[in-house]
Amino acid sequence: EVQLVESGGGLVQAGGSLRLSCAASGFTVADYAIGWFRQVPGKEREGVSCISSSWGSTYYADSVKGRFIISTDNAKNTVDLQMNNLKPEDTAVYYCAAGTQPTMCHKYSGMDYWGKGTGVTVSS
Repeated sequence: EVQLVESGGGLVQAGGSLRLSCAASGFTVADYAIGWFRQVPGKEREGVSCISSSWGSTYYADSVKGRFIISTDNAKNTVDLQMNNLKPEDTAVYYCAAGTQPTMCHKYSGMDYWGKGTGVTVSS
């Protein structure tokens, strides 16, 4: 059974940091493109960052570039998203997702498996 479970969300003040983790089971994260997405009510789910070990690439949305860092831990079969200098506009439910097409790992339509999400609230 393919599963993705996010953790690490919470409430932080603007300028603070959080580290989200995506734990995968039923597959190896190194063999898939893994993306972090976020969604707020009334908006589309947007790609925040993704990583593809097989492709040797990472992606960051312009809005988070320089603040967020995505990484894999193959020993734990997890993908983490280190979020620094958080802003109120980062408030959202964050989801991790897995797909087989590395070039589409930052696109909602390109991902095949999804976690249930973890909430992040950044207060001003």
